[in-house]
Amino acid sequence: QGLKPIVSTESPAQIFGTTTKLASDLPATDSFLGKNKVPDLQKLFQKADGLPVHLKRGVPDKLLYRTTMALTIGGTIYCLVALYMASQPRNQ
Repeated sequence: QGLKPIVSTESPAQIFGTTTKLASDLPATDSFLGKNKVPDLQKLFQKADGLPVHLKRGVPDKLLYRTTMALTIGGTIYCLVALYMASQPRNQ
């Protein structure tokens, strides 16, 4: 009888009808059509100006940071008030 192979030697059926292109097959102009912003951002974030990284991009970062802090503090206060109200006995 012998041992039967556990793994099938046939290739699996194709799931999708379209073929995919490898990255090496694509022309360089089709793969990316924008300007590389990474070097500019590296210069911005690595500048020694004393600001933390999450505030280096100016007003939008400050607005997001302050909004996040306000929501965090507001949520904490809301949770503490809810816990206080839940800990009080009900009047009958």
